[in-house]
Amino acid sequence: MTYREAGVDIDAGNEVVERIKPAIRRTMRAEVLGGGIGGFGGLFDLSGKYREPVLVSGTDGVGTKLLLAKQLDRHDSIGIDLVAMCVNDVLVQGAEPLFFLDYFATGKLDVNTTVDVVGGIARGCEIAGCALIGGETAEMPDMYPPGEYDLAGFTVGAVEKARLIDGSQVREGDVLVGLASSGPHSNGYSLVRRILARAGNPLDLDLGGVSLADALMEPTRIYVKPVLELLASHDIHAMAHVTGGALVEKIIRVVPAPLGLEIDPTAWPLPPVFDWLQREGAVVDSEMWRTFNCGIGFVLFAAQDQLAALEADLDRLAMPHWRIGQVVKADGAERLKIG
Repeated sequence: MTYREAGVDIDAGNEVVERIKPAIRRTMRAEVLGGGIGGFGGLFDLSGKYREPVLVSGTDGVGTKLLLAKQLDRHDSIGIDLVAMCVNDVLVQGAEPLFFLDYFATGKLDVNTTVDVVGGIARGCEIAGCALIGGETAEMPDMYPPGEYDLAGFTVGAVEKARLIDGSQVREGDVLVGLASSGPHSNGYSLVRRILARAGNPLDLDLGGVSLADALMEPTRIYVKPVLELLASHDIHAMAHVTGGALVEKIIRVVPAPLGLEIDPTAWPLPPVFDWLQREGAVVDSEMWRTFNCGIGFVLFAAQDQLAALEADLDRLAMPHWRIGQVVKADGAERLKIG
């Protein structure tokens, strides 16, 4: 018997590697040693860049957005989602993402699909400025049904110890500046797919010039480069990446007790894709806020006297933003108020 007869095609795996090498090379940084491809481990040189580096790591997936990608046979952007979910997380603590590794698992390797997915991962790394220095492509017959695959990602970033952002500088009166999301990002897709099915899958529906399919598959926005530029010249007290748990759970994480938050959901427009999901699914506001980002993908905390300069730079960077709330004293009361 052969490995191929058992369901694993080594030649197909090798073809994938050869086809993705150009995309991977485009993500390389000067600190990557040994070319970055082909070794048993990825090598990254930190010397000379940091005095007291703190490494910040993050890992994530893209959830059941994968099933929508399969339904639409669109696999070229889901890798951007994977990178975004990881690098935006480490960015919250002020870290620059340095390198990324991916894990792609499937029952039977489809070369074109795999190349599309990994190509998207490489594109996400380019947008974030981090190097794709390793990964694993696992073909596991009988583990996954035909046509199915799963993704996971892992990133490491670094920040000077003195510039680590941990929420300890948050003060009463700080203002929350919300940065626009590009759509649902990679959260809430189990509910999205349920609503789609109940509505008859109207994926060609026009939402202000964008089809529903395009709105739902729009990749997660990567905030790394603009936010790192802001951090270089502004005193930002804390940040939050709005993912699972959304507005209700994620933003309050970075606020130390006894402080709390007041968020005004009328401060920014609800994007059409979320309006459609809420109407078609008859989803109450509280469920929307704990499931979807509702148009806010990343949040900056800053003092009142810093806002004019910060917002001017956000305008220069073409980052849509709104003042969505403020830090208040909680005094034993509920720490988060929406509305």
